[in-house]
Amino acid sequence: MHPVEIKKDVFWVGAVDYTSRDFHGYSLSPQGTTYNTYLVKDEKTVLFDTVKSNFLDTMLCRMSNVTELEKVDYIVCNHLEPDHSGCLPKLVELCKPEKIFCSPLGKRSMQAHYDTEGWPIEVVKTGDSINIGSRDIQFIETRMLHWPDSMVSYIPQDKLLICNDIFGQNISTTERFVDEVDRAVVEHDMVEYYHNIVLPFSPLVLKTLDAIAEMGIEIDMLAPDHGLIFRGKEDVQWCFDKYREFAEQAWKKRAVIIFDTMWHSTEKMAYAVAEGFESEGVPVRIMHLKTDHHSAVMTELGSASAVVFGSPTHNNGILPEVAKMLTYMKGLRPQNRIGGAFGSFGWSGECVKSLSGSLVDMGFEMPVDGVKIQFVPTHDSFKKCYEMGVELAKALKEKCGD
Repeated sequence: MHPVEIKKDVFWVGAVDYTSRDFHGYSLSPQGTTYNTYLVKDEKTVLFDTVKSNFLDTMLCRMSNVTELEKVDYIVCNHLEPDHSGCLPKLVELCKPEKIFCSPLGKRSMQAHYDTEGWPIEVVKTGDSINIGSRDIQFIETRMLHWPDSMVSYIPQDKLLICNDIFGQNISTTERFVDEVDRAVVEHDMVEYYHNIVLPFSPLVLKTLDAIAEMGIEIDMLAPDHGLIFRGKEDVQWCFDKYREFAEQAWKKRAVIIFDTMWHSTEKMAYAVAEGFESEGVPVRIMHLKTDHHSAVMTELGSASAVVFGSPTHNNGILPEVAKMLTYMKGLRPQNRIGGAFGSFGWSGECVKSLSGSLVDMGFEMPVDGVKIQFVPTHDSFKKCYEMGVELAKALKEKCGD
């Protein structure tokens, strides 16, 4: 297990999880993931974050190729989520660090997760810095980006920002740097990661990007806790630009139709709605919730500003997979979207009212009435679905200035 020197005396000593598909119990990680840990050798040796507990041996093996464990002086905890702090108790036992640095809320989180009695915890806030020899480490709190404890660490002498979960991607590969991997793959994985994890914090992303710009600090490397490292000013700026684009959620001329179905009537309606979008030149993706995972739907939302839900009426409501999708999406708080609703029913027909209410609660604009049909769609009901797609497409194009 070899470390990777990412800058002079700065080493990646993390782990690659090639088999992970379940990220944090709520999202998919189809490409696996990484748990990035960084070690800086100076007059003081500093370890930044750890790895998921079952990768302890991998991390220790890489570290041992750089330094003896007892020579680790400081541990910096930028983020206390267990995939980054899971090995902390064992490291404290093995390394006996002089100090463990964390944010004020990081201390609270650390104490809630572990028995920290006797640990040399030192709280740092935005603007605090420490000297480790030829380098300084400056701390910047990034509360709720994406946990209350989150902070980033900046080393000016290396122009290096160790940035915990922000700017990350779920990807497992032997490459460590963005410029070694196909750019389209990186961008897709960034979209997937952002829209399933960071999206609710988009206003904070914009503030953080502005704050970094106002601070005037030079950054030529972004080292996140998941995924590939951005090196060189151009790639760092590319990452910042992508994050600003994701956070601003500008209108995009693309639609996604999300549905579940019992006896295929609602499914047939979905295809008719899609025909309406296509007739207006708006690309559309149809996603069936029995085959498309909710995190894949959120990834699709990264490029779609029209979101149309379909469900038959079930027990005076909607089908469970649709309800689950709506709950997941609501928590991620997408902005700047128009919505639509459709569905079939047998007796009571509450599906469209229920779907529309959920979309309105999320702040979606609903420019057209929903369509519901009883039992099996006819030629006339297909026409209504088609026309709904046409009207939604026209409304979206107006938003896009098309």
